[in-house]
Amino acid sequence: MKYILIAAIALITMSSCKNLVPYSDAVKTKYNLNDDQLKHIQFYVSDPIVLQHKIADNGSTQIADGKIKIINGEKVEEIIIRSGTPGVLVRNDDGKFEVSFERGDDHFLRFGANPGRYNTYVLLASDWKGKIGTVNYAGNKYYTSPESADAILLIDIRKIANYQKDERVAKGRKVN
Repeated sequence: MKYILIAAIALITMSSCKNLVPYSDAVKTKYNLNDDQLKHIQFYVSDPIVLQHKIADNGSTQIADGKIKIINGEKVEEIIIRSGTPGVLVRNDDGKFEVSFERGDDHFLRFGANPGRYNTYVLLASDWKGKIGTVNYAGNKYYTSPESADAILLIDIRKIANYQKDERVAKGRKVN
């Protein structure tokens, strides 16, 4: 009896696990996903993304939901998006995804296909210096930490497979 209970718990645990895979154009093509469907798919981030923004001493910069740190004597706001954090597609700008990991559609990061990484969707920055990127987040300029350069978008492939449906339009029926 004890072994049956352990086996049942193990089965339930394994069946509820996510099957996260990197999002790519190949996945979009395989599952024939359009923009509307993409907005209903849960995205996840593969690696932590750390954003840092220098805060002006005049107090004019509004703090988003980040932490304030003092680095080398300067006040810095830090926003941490942990590995596995869920996000939603806010906008698809010609293959560049704007994905939000917190409330507010202006709080988004851009991801796009990288041919050097099998066309998986990687974190995009307006400028990269080594592994440190410059991004616009909630209207402010932030710098990414070096580990953020490895971040890619992930999706739960099982949920997409469950979401797929055949669609048809009824032509109507007339009275004889």
